[in-house]
Amino acid sequence: MTRTPPPYQPFYYETEPHPVVVLEGVSGIGKSTLAGLLAKRLKASRIHTLTSPHTGWSSTVNAELRSLPQFAFYLSGALHASDRIRQARTHGPVVADRYLSSVIACHAAVHRVPVDAVTAFLEPFRFYMEAPTRTYYLRCAEDELRERMAVKTDVKSDDTDLLKVPDRLPRLLANFARVAEKDDTAVWLDTDDTSPEELADWVTADMERRLD
Repeated sequence: MTRTPPPYQPFYYETEPHPVVVLEGVSGIGKSTLAGLLAKRLKASRIHTLTSPHTGWSSTVNAELRSLPQFAFYLSGALHASDRIRQARTHGPVVADRYLSSVIACHAAVHRVPVDAVTAFLEPFRFYMEAPTRTYYLRCAEDELRERMAVKTDVKSDDTDLLKVPDRLPRLLANFARVAEKDDTAVWLDTDDTSPEELADWVTADMERRLD
């Protein structure tokens, strides 16, 4: 096995790391709202998978790059997010709005690639990725999701494509389920008829039980 050169190895801090909470699920499901509530309750840093500078490039990347360069871009974003998470968790808890599961599930759905094929592409870089303490997969009924999308204010092309492109939503839901099956940190959250505050209560209590 080839030894990873020192410049390519993750940097580890001497302080005891705090927990990392990751929220996953399709667009409009309520991840950002829940992330904001949890960050306040846990006094946590809040991080999105595409942190700056990647977040400003995604529209151009999606419009102009083919499948493999797109994957490389989102992989780069996940690696950078891992560095940010690794650093932030030395100071306190971290709440991440999307992480590796979204990279795999979304890329596979958009380009109609098997989840296992995308996962295999990511595996050589898994050693670099900071592992979550818990990954909460949010889900709800399709009618409820459509209602939430109708009042979403920061709508992007990915959001509209979710309900406009044939079979996009079923494929994405199946992909998240497939990824969660192999995720040791996975916990499913059913969000139908449940307020963001109630979800935040449940996650906070679950994290407290997990860390006892």
